[in-house]
Formats: sequence, structure tokens, C-alpha cells
Amino acid sequence: MLSMDVIHGQEDNIAEYYQQQVEVLEGFTEMDALAERGFIPGMSKEERDKLARSETFAIRISNLANMVLFTAKVYASIRSGSLAIIASTLDSLLDLLSGFILWFTAFSMQTPNPYQYPIGKKRMQPLGILVFASVMATLGLQIILESVRTLIYSDNTFNLTRDQECWVMGIMLSVTLVKFMLMVYCRSFTNEIVKAYAQDHFFDVITNLIGLIAALLANYFDDWMDPVGAIILAIYTIRTWSMTVLENVNSLVGRSAAPEYLQKLTYLCWNHHKAVRHIDTVRAYTFGSHYFVEVDIVLPAGMPLQEAHDIGESLQEKLELLPEIERAFVHLDYEYSHKPEHAQAHS
Repeated sequence: MLSMDVIHGQEDNIAEYYQQQVEVLEGFTEMDALAERGFIPGMSKEERDKLARSETFAIRISNLANMVLFTAKVYASIRSGSLAIIASTLDSLLDLLSGFILWFTAFSMQTPNPYQYPIGKKRMQPLGILVFASVMATLGLQIILESVRTLIYSDNTFNLTRDQECWVMGIMLSVTLVKFMLMVYCRSFTNEIVKAYAQDHFFDVITNLIGLIAALLANYFDDWMDPVGAIILAIYTIRTWSMTVLENVNSLVGRSAAPEYLQKLTYLCWNHHKAVRHIDTVRAYTFGSHYFVEVDIVLPAGMPLQEAHDIGESLQEKLELLPEIERAFVHLDYEYSHKPEHAQAHS
């Protein structure tokens, strides 16, 4: 007889499979609406504007809170001298500067210069994050080295007065509470940037608690607990930003979209016009935070150029209506037996 764990595992796999099928069908329904009506059904313009204002407010309040709370944690670091709280403050500095980079790159991307940047500035954001993450990883490594030196030479006599302890606990607990409320608020949105802020707030709650606990343990039990807490937080910071680096490297090198997304695009192309005979190629690859799409469709050989052009141009416009797509290129052909175009040469 199968054990209960095996049965539950099979049920989970079946539920996951059906959930994937539901998502595929929803994607096809969205593509049907786009193919037939030329737009994606959804909220009205007023509802979208209201949601956009709410999302902007969530981002602004998060940035303002990061500035105020970072200042408070700097004061807590100075009052306590705790390496763990200093490491937690470094993590807050990361949030503050990353928010500034997101704002600056977003502002830069909204001011296009087609002469100097003919394909846009979408890669500025991941490039800025890569540079920033490298600097922050270096700072995290410096904290690890300082903490290890403190452990080896035992030159950290950690002793908070009652007044210092009250100040540090008050500041760190207040910061943690504010971050928790911001996390709950930002999680109510579906916007990816706001969700990223919610994730940052959640991580801040964890790092603040670890820093405070490490400082209190060092104060009441043994000095070595403070640098050990700092090392844990620094390793966590380096790991988090290393994952961010890998994610942004993938967006810069042109990684392919998921097969499910390519399937949606293929479905849209096939149902775009009754004259489409075959679909030769469908590619979607990252270009910064969005996709570039290349599509090759096969039309009748005797079709007039004007009609073929209109079919291709309208397909391009439909593809570029999808929020994930920055630019779409549609190539028209009359047969599909040729070798793949733009094939890479092998050395």
C-alpha cells in the first residue's frame, strides 16, 4: 500500500498540473481577446489611473520610510557600537540606495534619446543594480573581516548602559514595526516593483530582529555573540545581492522567455489572421526588464505587398500591447523550408 506521504505528494502534483493548465487557458483567453479586439480587456482607464496612483504612493512612502529609518538605525549604531546593528544598518543602506537607483534609472528610461540610444535605455536599470550590488557586496565582506578580526583578537568589550539599551531597543523595535506594516501594505498590490518593496521590508524585519537579538545576547551573556550576529547578517546580505546580480545578468545577456510565454505568443500569432499559413519562428528574450520578440510568419506567396505589410504591422502592434514586451519584430516569408535565419556561426 502507498504511504500517506506518497499519496499527498501525488495529489499535490496533480493539483499543480491542473493549476498550470488553468493558467495556460487564461493566457490563451487573453490572447484571443487581443487577436479579435486588438486590446487586452481589463480595468477602465480611471481604475488603472487610481491603481497607478496608489502604487506610486506605496513606493514613495517606502522610500521616505527607508530614509527616516536608516537615520534612526545610524543613531542606534553609534549609541550601541554593536557590529550586528551596524550590519543591519548596512542592509537598510542597501534598500535606500537601491530605491534611488530604481528611481534614477526609471527617470532615465522615460527620457529617450533615439539618436544616442536608438534601442532605448532599458538596460540601464539592471546595469546600475549590478554596479551597486558589487559595491554593497564589498562592504558586506569588510564587515565580515572586521567581525572575524574582533573574534580572533577579542578586543570587543561589549557593554551597554541601561540608557543605551533602552534607546537601542526602542529604535530597533520601532523600525521593525514600521517595516512590518509597510510589508503588509505593499503586499496588497500586484505591481512587481511594489511587491519587490514588500519583499525588502520583510527581509528588513528579519535582519532588524537578528541584529537586536545579537546585540542583547552579547550584552547579557558573551561579547562574541555580537560579531557572530554581524557575520550572519553580512553573509545574508552578500547572498541576497549575489542572487540579484545573477538575475540581472540574465536580463542583460538576453535569456529566453519561459516556454509557457512563448506558447502564448505562438497562439496569438497563429490566430492573428486567417492568411497565416505557418509560424516559422517565435523568439522572446530579455532586454533589461522587458522582452524583445522576433516572429517569422509564412503568408501566401502571391499575396500583394500592401496586404502582407498590413498583416505584419498589425501583428507587431498587438505584440507590443503586451506589458512584458518592449519591442516586437515581425518577419514575413512565403515558405519555411529554409535554414534558420541569423544562425550563429560555430568556430
